[in-house]
Amino acid sequence: MTRKPARMYRAIEGQVFTRQEYMGGIPQCRITQFDTGNLREPFAFELSLGMEEAAQVRDVALEAARISAVRVMEAAAPNGYRLKVRRYPHQILREHKMATGAGADRISDGMRGAFGKPVGHAVRGQIGALLITVYTSFAHIADAKEALRKASHKLPVPTRLYITERTVSAQSVPGT
Repeated sequence: MTRKPARMYRAIEGQVFTRQEYMGGIPQCRITQFDTGNLREPFAFELSLGMEEAAQVRDVALEAARISAVRVMEAAAPNGYRLKVRRYPHQILREHKMATGAGADRISDGMRGAFGKPVGHAVRGQIGALLITVYTSFAHIADAKEALRKASHKLPVPTRLYITERTVSAQSVPGT
């Protein structure tokens, strides 16, 4: 069955469903890596992509945004960045699949057992929630801005770019 458009899952409705031990047949999370790039070097600048509206972002959209940003950063600064996906998609999306077309009235059960089957994962984020962060040096800030701009086109919510200068010492560990 085809994937439904993101607008169907964007709104935050109802309670959170995260308990996987009570559900069967949950598909895997599509995000392959949460931390990529140069993980050892401490970088001086942190550029983050934050949400401007409270919404749900599917894991496939977050993975597409990550891939888009990594492509730009790999071309511009192969070893001069670190990209981190900041949110894990805990929310389990459910869908009540209805049969449509000729003769569907004989097959479909209508609203009987309409709680739905799990079809994917999503991140529930409020206003200002950071989705993706790129750590880089001063020389590659423009490249990181372009990477996050392209990544924002893959997401179903309006986003804002936050730039922070970090104090980097010889002892500091990235990601802390």
